[in-house]
Amino acid sequence: MNAEISTRLSSTPRGARLARLLTAQQLAAWGHPYDSDVSGTAQHIVAELAANAVTHGRVPGRDFELRLLILPEDTLRIEVSDARGDRRLRFVTAPDGEHGHGLLLVSLLALTWGVSERDVGKTVWAELALKEPESRRPGASRSPSPQTPGPVD
Repeated sequence: MNAEISTRLSSTPRGARLARLLTAQQLAAWGHPYDSDVSGTAQHIVAELAANAVTHGRVPGRDFELRLLILPEDTLRIEVSDARGDRRLRFVTAPDGEHGHGLLLVSLLALTWGVSERDVGKTVWAELALKEPESRRPGASRSPSPQTPGPVD
């Protein structure tokens, strides 16, 4: 099994959508169906990173790169590289803003994430576990989830 793919895509919204579709297809080939939690999480992360690459990291005439690889201990590493090294990543501080929440989503979905500088541009990467936690596997014993008390009449 090839545990790594890498492809260049146009720095356009269409390229970003294609990155998400390619992620779903590759994860299915690696045994994680489209409707699995792993695939859904990976697709969300790729969608956010690719959208950032085409919106903020775009350099006319330059593509962005998507790289997926399986690391030891069943970890998926997602890398999205763009040609702009001069724009730093930033979190939105206005909670009611319409844009800029993508990296917050990535930080919530990924085990870890970060940025690596390149000779040209940068790579934003995220890692997630390919195995579902024991409590989510079929047949695993589940403890009851805590109940939130309702309003008192």
